[in-house]
Amino acid sequence: MVSGSKFIANRLFSLSKQNLSSTVMRLAVTSVALAIIVMIISWAVVVGFKNQIRDKVIGFVAPVHVQALDKNESVEETPFQLDSLLVSRLSAFDEISHYQMVANKAGMIKTEDEIQGVVLKGVGSDYDWSYFSSCVIDGEVPIYTDSVRSTEVLISKVVADKMLLKTGDEVRVWFVDKDMQARGRKFTVKGIFETGLYEFDERFVFADINQIRKLNGWSENEAGLLEIWLKDGIAPEDVNAKLYYSIPPHLASYTARESNPQIFDWLDLLDTNVWLIMALMLLVAGITVISMLLIIIIERTSTIGLLKAMGATNKFVRNVFLLRSMKILGIGMLIGNVLGLGFCFLQQYTSLIKLPAETYYLSAVPIELHLTTVIAINLGTFILWTLMLLIPTSVINRITPSRSIRFE
Repeated sequence: MVSGSKFIANRLFSLSKQNLSSTVMRLAVTSVALAIIVMIISWAVVVGFKNQIRDKVIGFVAPVHVQALDKNESVEETPFQLDSLLVSRLSAFDEISHYQMVANKAGMIKTEDEIQGVVLKGVGSDYDWSYFSSCVIDGEVPIYTDSVRSTEVLISKVVADKMLLKTGDEVRVWFVDKDMQARGRKFTVKGIFETGLYEFDERFVFADINQIRKLNGWSENEAGLLEIWLKDGIAPEDVNAKLYYSIPPHLASYTARESNPQIFDWLDLLDTNVWLIMALMLLVAGITVISMLLIIIIERTSTIGLLKAMGATNKFVRNVFLLRSMKILGIGMLIGNVLGLGFCFLQQYTSLIKLPAETYYLSAVPIELHLTTVIAINLGTFILWTLMLLIPTSVINRITPSRSIRFE
């Protein structure tokens, strides 16, 4: 029975025949392959894009940060102290891996020919440079101590290009104090970094936090922000929900998403786009496969009637068409996986397709794809398309030998 059904299916589903059904089958293979290619690449690009942008933003602002609870909407924060009470509250969280005090102060870089508004981000000896060390393209990150007020700064490539600065150059930054008096400070460029986050690179210059404290008249234990880093796999929202009610009442905690909602909302919108693309690909390829099977059934109506006249059951005939249609799906999916994964690996290791970093925050199309994701895409689509194939096979039940044998 198996060999008989296989022989019949091979005769009915031959890609080498020059007839309508063979042409439709080739179109079905192409449609399935294109759908798999688009779904794999779309998912890999969106996941890679979201993760890289998220890591860049968190590298700048930390997963969670604590600041004074007030209505201050300016760049410069209200100072607070890292006292023993706050330290004890933070120590109660096993999810926290590290925390560091920072402070921001608006200023203006001025050279002989150029002027640029910046935000001086003051960091101390406890600052974790792990992320920025990988972004340094010239020089090195400055080393700060608690005892000496350093004049070394780390600037971005965007600022360096605009101000015509390089490592080792001296640069003067001007600030406005509470009395609306301009005060200048001379710094030395220790290193140049580039993260690709243009709106951050354009604004921030890293300096010794003791410089901010001196300019603002703060004590040595005061800062504007407390950046909190979490252990791997810990959700910032979960920690922040508990931390908010644990810290002293004059302080408030926020996640990176809450402090930069426009970027994370934009990333969430990408999820909607990729799901819409995948749904359209599934629908288009599924309709093509259904059409293929219907055309073959109509074209082979007389053959179906003859098989039924010879004693074949509806189930036997349906299985012939269904199993061979599933093979067509398999061929298309195999081609799609080879081409889709091939493109992903090529882009991942060569960065062949570039992006304008000013718009997309990345210099090349990112790729991130895992084996479980590939398996899920293939398994889910195959099951869905197989279920869709049951629709046209139901037509076989209505074909009677007396009429179909005369059908042309």
